[in-house]
Amino acid sequence: MPSLTVENYIKAIYQISEQQDKKPVTTGQLASTLGVAPGTVTSMLKTLNTAGLAMHTPYEGVSLSRTGQVLALRMIRRHRLIEQFLVQTLSMNWDEVHDEAEHMEHAVSDLLVDRIDEYLGRPEVDPHGDPIPRGTTGSDSEHINKYQPLSTLPMGVSFRVTRVLDQSPVFLRYLAETGLILGSSGHVEETKSPTGVFYVRVNNAMVALAIDAASNLLVEELASP
Repeated sequence: MPSLTVENYIKAIYQISEQQDKKPVTTGQLASTLGVAPGTVTSMLKTLNTAGLAMHTPYEGVSLSRTGQVLALRMIRRHRLIEQFLVQTLSMNWDEVHDEAEHMEHAVSDLLVDRIDEYLGRPEVDPHGDPIPRGTTGSDSEHINKYQPLSTLPMGVSFRVTRVLDQSPVFLRYLAETGLILGSSGHVEETKSPTGVFYVRVNNAMVALAIDAASNLLVEELASP
């Protein structure tokens, strides 16, 4: 079985690559994401390459092999199902579950994960709208391209929140306080305010978002009544 460290590296490579149209991931990106020194990353990439989990080309980056992709999707599926279980069954808040799932994803068996999936009714997404892979298939980039950032909508358009890309606890708590939770609907009120703030109306209340924050909310445009 792969070690915890190997699993974390494989998952990080997959997620970073998905965010940049599946381009190779640099040593610097991995070092920043995992909080380790570049030299540590270089050593681990040699290990992953030898194990047949990834292909590392100096000065270009690293990409996962087919075996590495399968392992990455397995870990991501575990993580997102655990998050959904903690929210749906234990009523934990969506800003509390990431760290818990990070610890638990390495310990649970595939059998238990399958039982959790069945118990939850085979959900398609986790509490943040991230798609839950099915077996060895799935693509975050395809799911991201399916929807559009809130910041790209013109004034006067209605929308439904489908995914939150920035899952920092502070941002998630702000969204919950303002009603901009997964599945909520809103209306774009102003996109070019003098202060550069994006304004939307949710539950008859005005909500202000910085443009960067609005870019981290993926939405589905709703048809006009």
